[in-house]
Amino acid sequence: MNIHQLSWKNFRNLYAGKIEPCGGVNVIFGKNAQGKTNLLEAMWLFTGERSFRGAKDLELVPEENSSALLEMHFESENREQTAKITISGGRRSVELNGVSKGSCSALTGKFCAVVFSPEHLSLIRGGPALRRNFIDLALCQMKPGYAALLSGYNHTLIQRNALLKDIPRHAELLDTLGIWDDRLCRYGERVIRQRTAYLKALSAPAAGFYSGISSNKESLSFSYRKSAEDLRRALAENRQEDLLSGHTGAGPHRDDIDVFINGRSARSYASQGQKRSAVLALKLAEAELLSRMNGERPVVFLDDVMSELDAGRQDYLLNHLAGFQVFVTCCEPGAARLMKSGALFRVEDGTIASSPVP
Repeated sequence: MNIHQLSWKNFRNLYAGKIEPCGGVNVIFGKNAQGKTNLLEAMWLFTGERSFRGAKDLELVPEENSSALLEMHFESENREQTAKITISGGRRSVELNGVSKGSCSALTGKFCAVVFSPEHLSLIRGGPALRRNFIDLALCQMKPGYAALLSGYNHTLIQRNALLKDIPRHAELLDTLGIWDDRLCRYGERVIRQRTAYLKALSAPAAGFYSGISSNKESLSFSYRKSAEDLRRALAENRQEDLLSGHTGAGPHRDDIDVFINGRSARSYASQGQKRSAVLALKLAEAELLSRMNGERPVVFLDDVMSELDAGRQDYLLNHLAGFQVFVTCCEPGAARLMKSGALFRVEDGTIASSPVP
């Protein structure tokens, strides 16, 4: 997977221009609010997903313009491909290799990427829902059927919770609770199996990447913590408590991932640099698993990644991610001095230009 050229018109503050990145590491530098993250966001949209910043499509087009256009030439499935995205009226339309497509989902699997942004530090700092979401999004990319499975579980959970709230007012509904318990178990047990298998596969590459980032001085490990070892039994045992609270207290919607650095809780004891390194290792491991499944390495976007990392960790990201096309944003070009090969681009007021490595 390789981006050969990206051009744009009226995308956020990127009014008109193009970039021709190299196949290795591309460092994009400039002061804050100049357009660095906008550039990564533009490329990310070709995965078929929504903005990794959570922005609505309407927010991607400047107010003074009616539409935005993105065009990308890339190598995928062992051939050159071209995709265009037009954003107009708060909606995106897609063209792939000259053929109009019904929705952005047509790009899914055609162009694959993994992104790290500062918001992803919440994987360590934040609550369990963020870590569950990380696994679920990764599984949705790897296994299309997982999205339907997760949707089925969440829909059943909503129905069961609604029933729990109704039963105190309508006692005759209690007899129907077992039906929803059975359905929740069928979906929930499959969700748990898929998550467990994914984390098992993720473990070795994540540990390897973290070891490399830390110059073999630290270790990373994690485990999947279930709210219940036996979901069916837990639902039966917690029934009265669930009826009182109106919520289902056990199931994969309450599970968590425990992350450890050198055997200690990363959330409680790790430094900011260690937390950033741990999330980077998880995202790079996600990229590695995607490449094993697709036979192609996804593009890696690392937004504002250099802060809080020492020179050794920066060197690893710039020089030791062999086989990946990488885009790194930072405020100063100094980190590029560590780069043994690659390309450097300066961003200023929405204008992007190639720059010599200092």
